[in-house]
Amino acid sequence: MSKAVEVSFEFFPPSDDAAAANLWAAVERLAPLRPRFVSVTYGADGSTRSRTHECVLRILRDTQLVVAPHLTCIGAPCQEIEDIAQDYWRHGVRHVVALRGDLPAAGAVGAAAPGVDTPRVDTPRGYAYASDLVRGLAAVAPFEISVAAYPEGHPESGTVEADLENLQRKIDAGARRAITQFFFDTDHFLRYRDRCAARGITAPIVPGILPITRFPQLLRFAGRCGASIPDWLRRRFEGLDDDPETRRLIAANVAIEQVQQLRQHGVEEFHFYTLNRAELTYAICHALGLRPQVLREAQVA
Repeated sequence: MSKAVEVSFEFFPPSDDAAAANLWAAVERLAPLRPRFVSVTYGADGSTRSRTHECVLRILRDTQLVVAPHLTCIGAPCQEIEDIAQDYWRHGVRHVVALRGDLPAAGAVGAAAPGVDTPRVDTPRGYAYASDLVRGLAAVAPFEISVAAYPEGHPESGTVEADLENLQRKIDAGARRAITQFFFDTDHFLRYRDRCAARGITAPIVPGILPITRFPQLLRFAGRCGASIPDWLRRRFEGLDDDPETRRLIAANVAIEQVQQLRQHGVEEFHFYTLNRAELTYAICHALGLRPQVLREAQVA
């Protein structure tokens, strides 16, 4: 009998009232699925710092969800990052996603977008590496720390082997979980997981799943982070630019196939890049066997 599936969801802080309404509709829709945690992104250069903080505090205040804010070290000295981490700890945050970050406008999507362990020299007295950030956060408080992983290699690192070395440093510094950049070829993830195991990396490697809402947007994300788009996926979305209903059906089918294939290879934890929309993620979770626990509890009562 397979163990129960665990999921986590990523959200990004809203930029206006309409975006806030969309975000909270997604949070309310997905919360009954009882995710392991929900993460909130942080501009790669710290540009959404205040909005991330407000979003994190509201989730803490208004829900029972475990919230894991992103923290990046580009554009901020060490003391500033440590002050933010201490403030989060005081408010009850116990899990963070630690990422190096990218220069403005250079990032990709998701928890695993920034985080490659390449030095930056643009911030005096700042953390130079993602592994340094992990070590610094672990010294602030006993956070559970998740970090980034790249099954196809980050564009800046050059090779998957270099990424594996970076990941090893982050795990050695205190990270307890790695969340991957999105991918669509299951073999990329499985080979990467095998190579992690061969190196002695025992921390969970959690696949990052990106439900496709708009294919042109996906192509932009993939171009920035180096994720490949298989030809079969391009063919499935051909001719659907003006057919959103069919696009949603195809997108749900693609993601459900992906998670089911991964489950056949023993994967039991998934991280979803929701883009602040709940419909596709909810459908995929339903296919994984997850059901709203609040409704079940109410029926039992």
